[in-house]
Amino acid sequence: MGAFLEKEYLPKARDTDGYNSLPNGNEIYSYYVKSWTTTKKSPDEINKIGQQQVTMLRAEMEKVKQQVGFSGTLEEFITFVKTDPKAMTYKSAKDVLAGFNGILTKITPKLKTMFNVTPKTKFEIRQTEKFREASASAEYIPGTPDGKRPGIFYVPLPDPTKFNVTSGMESLFLHEAIPGHHYQVSLQQENTKLPKFMRFGWFGAYGEGWAHYCETLGPEFGLYTDPYQKMGYLSDQMLRAVRLVIDTGLHTGKMSREEAIKYFPASNISYDEGSAVAEVERYMAMPGQALGYKIGSLRIRELREKYQKELGNKFNLASFHDEVLSQGCLPLDVLNRKMELWAKKQK
Repeated sequence: MGAFLEKEYLPKARDTDGYNSLPNGNEIYSYYVKSWTTTKKSPDEINKIGQQQVTMLRAEMEKVKQQVGFSGTLEEFITFVKTDPKAMTYKSAKDVLAGFNGILTKITPKLKTMFNVTPKTKFEIRQTEKFREASASAEYIPGTPDGKRPGIFYVPLPDPTKFNVTSGMESLFLHEAIPGHHYQVSLQQENTKLPKFMRFGWFGAYGEGWAHYCETLGPEFGLYTDPYQKMGYLSDQMLRAVRLVIDTGLHTGKMSREEAIKYFPASNISYDEGSAVAEVERYMAMPGQALGYKIGSLRIRELREKYQKELGNKFNLASFHDEVLSQGCLPLDVLNRKMELWAKKQK
C-alpha cells in the first residue's frame, strides 16, 4: 500500500484543494451545498453569512474579555483561558459528571415552559469507557425505539483535572443532550405515525441545526452567566460560523488549504495546527457537509423571530418547538412550509 501511494498514486494526484478545479466542479459543489443545507442558498450567500457571523461573534468574545478584566488582545485571551486554573476546577470524573447533572437540574424547570411534548425515552450521562476515551469526543448515542436502552450522553475524561469549562460545557450539554439530540432523535423514533424512512431518517441541516439552535437557548435556561461558560458557548458558535467561510472558500477557489488553516487562529478559534489541519481536510474530503449546522440553526432562529413578530401574543414558544420537532428531520425548505401552516392555525 505504501509503495502504491508513493510511486503510483501521489505522482498522478492533483495539487489543487477545492472542487472548483475538477471538471464540472462548480456545478458539483453547488449540488453538494444544496444537498447538505437542504436550501437554495448559493455558496456565495453562505460565505457572506459566515463572515457576518464571525464578525458578530468576535465582538461578543471581546465583551467577555472585558468582563473578566483581561488587558491583552482577544487572541491572547483565548490562549489564556485554555490554561487559566479558574476554568479547570474539577478534581475527579465524578465531579465533572456531577457538573453535567447540575446543568440538567438547573434547566429542568424551564424545559416545562419551552416544550409541551417531551420524549418517553430515558436519559443518562456517562463517562466514556476507558478503552476508547483517549480518542473520543463527547457524543450522544440514541436510545432504542422500544425504550430498553436509554439515550446516553458520553463524556470522555482521560484527565478530569484538565477538564476546561471554556470547552463549552453548558452549550455542549444543550447540543448533545437535552434539549438537543436527545429530544429531537427520541421524539422522532417514538413517533410510530411516521413511515420508517422518516422515523429513522436524518438530514444534517435539520438535526445538527436543531442541536446548534438549542445552544442559543442558554440565556433563557439561566446558563452562560459564568464568563468562562459564555466563552465556551461563543467558541462553539464560532467553529460553526468559520465552517461556512472555509468550506465555501475552499471549493470555490477563494481560499487554499494553507489559507484555510491560518483562518482558524485569525477568526479566534484556539486550535493547534494539528486540529486545524484535521478540520480543513475534513471539509476538503466532504464538501458541504459542515455547512448544515449553522445554516440549520439560523433557519430555526429566523422562523422563531418571524412568527414571534407576526403572531405577537398568540405566539407560544413551547407550541413552536413542538411543531418543529413533530415530524422528525425535514429539509429546511419543507420546514419553512410546515411552520407557515402552523402559524396560520395560530392566527
